[in-house]
Amino acid sequence: MLSLFEFVRDRWDTLLELSVEHVEVVVVSVGLAAVLGCGLALLVHGRPRGRAVVLGVTSSVLTIPSFALFGLLIPVLGLGYPPTVTALTAYALLPVVRNGIAGLDGVEPAALKAARAMGMTRLQRLLRVELPVAWPVVLTGLRLSTVLTVSGAAIAAYVNGPGLGEPIFTGLNRIGGANSVNLVLSAVLAVVVVALLLDALFVLLHRCTTPRGLRTGTRRAQVTAS
Repeated sequence: MLSLFEFVRDRWDTLLELSVEHVEVVVVSVGLAAVLGCGLALLVHGRPRGRAVVLGVTSSVLTIPSFALFGLLIPVLGLGYPPTVTALTAYALLPVVRNGIAGLDGVEPAALKAARAMGMTRLQRLLRVELPVAWPVVLTGLRLSTVLTVSGAAIAAYVNGPGLGEPIFTGLNRIGGANSVNLVLSAVLAVVVVALLLDALFVLLHRCTTPRGLRTGTRRAQVTAS
C-alpha cells in the first residue's frame, strides 16, 4: 500500500485534470449566479415585498439536501454537466442576492441626491454611484458563493458531474481496498487547495478593485453574511 505522498505523486496528472474540471464548473456556476443574483438584487432594490420573496426563495434552496436536489434534477436534465451547473448555481444564488441588496442599500442617500442634482440619469447613477459603492459587498457575496460551490461540486459526482467528486465517491465505495483511503484523501486535499486558491484570488481582486476607504464596510459585510 502506497503512502499518501507516493499516491499523489503517481496520480498527479489525473488529480490536476480533475482539479481543472472542478474549477471550470465552479467558475461557470458562480458566473451564472452572479448574473442572476445581481439582476434579482437590482430588480427588488427598494421593493420590500419583492425582496422578501426573492430572499425567501433563494434561502429555501439551501435547505434542500444536496443529494435530493441532484436527484430531483436527473429526470429533467439527465446526468452530467447540466444538472451539476443548475444545482450549483441555485446553491450559489443566496450570498450574491443578499449581498447585492445589502450593497445597494448601503449607498448614502446624499450621494444619490448629489448625482441627481448633477443631472445624472437613472442608469448613470447606477453605473457611476450605486454599483461602485456596492461592489465590495457584492464581491464578498461572490467569494462566499465560490467557497460554497467548491464543496458542493464534489457531490456532483452523484450525477456523473465533472471534477474531484469522482475519486472521492470511488474511494468511499472501495473502503477496505488497496489505496482507497489515499484516493479519498488526495481528492479531498485537492478540493481544499482549489478552495484556498480561489479564495486567495478573490482577496487579490478585492484589494485591486476596491478603494481603501470602502474595505472596512466590506469586512462588516463579511461578518454579517457569515
